[in-house]
Order: sequence, then C-alpha cells, then structure tokens
Amino acid sequence: MPTNPAEADSVAQRLLDAQVAYHLDALAGERLADTVSALADSLLSGAGRHSVGELVDRQAIKAIVARSLVTVPASAAVGGIIDAVTDVVLEGPADPYPIGELVDRERFEVLLDELLALNPLLEQSLERLTASPMVGTIATRFMSRVVAEVLQANKAVADRVPGLGPLMSFGTITASRMMGAADKQLDGLLGDAVGKSGSFAVRRLNRILIETLRDPTTRAAVLEVWDLVAETPVAGLDRRMSREELAGVVDAAHDLAVSTLASEHIAELGSVIVDGFFERFGGHTPAELLDELDIGRDDLVTDLVRIAPGVVAALRESGDLERIVRERLEPFYASPEVRVLLEG
Repeated sequence: MPTNPAEADSVAQRLLDAQVAYHLDALAGERLADTVSALADSLLSGAGRHSVGELVDRQAIKAIVARSLVTVPASAAVGGIIDAVTDVVLEGPADPYPIGELVDRERFEVLLDELLALNPLLEQSLERLTASPMVGTIATRFMSRVVAEVLQANKAVADRVPGLGPLMSFGTITASRMMGAADKQLDGLLGDAVGKSGSFAVRRLNRILIETLRDPTTRAAVLEVWDLVAETPVAGLDRRMSREELAGVVDAAHDLAVSTLASEHIAELGSVIVDGFFERFGGHTPAELLDELDIGRDDLVTDLVRIAPGVVAALRESGDLERIVRERLEPFYASPEVRVLLEG
C-alpha cells in the first residue's frame, strides 16, 4: 500500500482511469443494450416498491407545471415546431388519401349524436345573447333580409300567374317599407338598447336553430354531408391560401395561447389538475401507472434500448461521454476518505 501522498495520488489516478474505461466499455458495442436494459429494469424494479406519491413531491410538480405553462409555449422551440407544422399543413401528404380513411365514420356518428344531445346547454348559451344590443340588431336585420329574399322569390313565381303579380308586388313593397322603417329605428337605438324587437329576433333565431338541431332530418343531413366530405382527398392548403395567410392565423392563435396560459387562472387550473392526478394515481406504483397508460414495461425498456445507441454514439464521438463519466467519478478519488485509505 502507498505510504506517501505522491504514491496515493498516482494510485488514485490509475484507479480513476480504470473505472472510467470500465464504464465506457459497458456503454460500447453489444454491451450497450445490456447495460441500458439492466439499468432501466433495475430502476423500474426499485421504484416499483414505492407509490408515485412517495417518489414525487406534489408541490414540486405544481411548480414545474406553472413554470412550463409560462415559458414553454413562448419558447423558440415551440415557435420552430409551429413553423414546421405550418409547412406540413400547406404541403399536405406526399400521397393524398380520402378523409374517410383518416376519420372513422362510426366514431364521427357517435360524436355527432353527443353534440346534438347538448341542445339544453346550447339553448342556455344562446339565451344569453339576448342581453347584447348589437346581437339583437344583427338578428333583426338578418331576419329582415331572409324575409325580403322569400318575398322576392315568391314574387318571381307570382309574376308567372296572371293577376297575382301586382297583388304580390303591393305586399312586397309594403313589407319592404316596414322593414326599412324598422331598420332606421334600430340604427337610432344603437348605443342604448335594441329593445323588444331585437330580443324577439334573437330568441326567434335561437328557437329556429334549436328546433333544427332537434329535427331528426338534421342528423341525416349532416351524415350525408360527411359522406361527401369523406371522399375528399387530404391535401395541402397551398392551393387555397398562401403561407403568409395561414401563418397569420397560426401566429395569432399562438399569441392568444401564450397570453392565456401565462395567466394566474391557468396556473391555478394546472395546480388543480396536478392535485387530481395525485388523488387518482398517487397511490399507484410506477408499474401500475404504466399499466393504466397501456404502456408495457418491456416496451418501455425496448424503446430506451432503441434510443440509447444514437445518443451514446454522438456523445462518444464528441468526447463528452468520457468527460461526463470522469467528472462524476473524479471527486470520489480526490476525496479525503479515499486519500486516507490509499495512504494506508
């Protein structure tokens, strides 16, 4: 055994070199897969004796979620991903295929039934529109124009019947004057209130919409339209809009998401979701949680083994792999405890 500091330092350096070489060899060639597989299996086995709530601090996860909601959406990486997705949407798939191959019709039919069943909620939401004077104005003018179109169409038909054309013209002119007068009155009421006529128009439109959704024919019509859409090939949007137009919409939506996710209310919502996760899965072991997620343990280990060679090869080629291993081991051999042992 060494008896002086110089010899102890020499032995410590040789031991460090030997251990670094040992670990690098374990991460090379065919041994890499065995090393990664054994390490992953050991970690899963060790963690399997503890619940998620024991292994992970709930408050730490809340802090991570809150910080991520503020920083990640606005990061350069997300911006790059959005640009890449925009390009893909514009170009479309290399081999176009019908939309029906992408979306299953039966699943769409189930979704349609669920949406049509939300009539009460939609009716309550639409009822709130009656409180808006501007919505009342728009509804009134919309109904007036619909009536005008109907009268015009009826007049065109009536002109073909002897004696009925003049009578229809008189009714159309009278109705037009009435609608014009109502329109002027509505213009005068803007900024104050639309009044009973606007509320009536909104409620009437709401009733028409709800009754239309409740009509069984609507479901059949939507499915018929879907069958037509399902035959449309999935293609890029470059034929319908420019990249600048699409990017403008995407950027506006991204900015809205960034500002929304950065609010305190979303942070509180994230905290509630974390609490809900721990209430639901906190008592599960990692293996049980993987089962809940339908992720097989063997599949996870296989994926890690599949990814490891590329990562390790890149680190080895740059010299970072040896540097990382050496930096982790060197403090141990330079510690006073090891020095005492080597000086014997």
